[in-house]
Amino acid sequence: MTSKERARLKGLAAKEDTIVQIGKGGITENVVASVNTALSARELVKGRVLESSMLSAREAVEALASSCNAEAVQAIGSCFVLYRKKPENKSGKKSGNRK
Repeated sequence: MTSKERARLKGLAAKEDTIVQIGKGGITENVVASVNTALSARELVKGRVLESSMLSAREAVEALASSCNAEAVQAIGSCFVLYRKKPENKSGKKSGNRK
């Protein structure tokens, strides 16, 4: 990922709501599953590491990125951002409105 792409994703993430929270349980299978679902639906996921967690935001984003086959965009303070591009439509059909 280039620095321009990363900067664009950071700008988009600033407007997003936090949808993933990592607590004292750390990164469990349920957290990984919910992050995978969210990445499939919206490509860009913003999360937060709670104070009760033993992980830092950097550790959490790196672990989730490797578990979810995503890219870590940023980790600042207790917040982090993950990105995974949606797979291309393999059927060859264009999505959208029919005429």
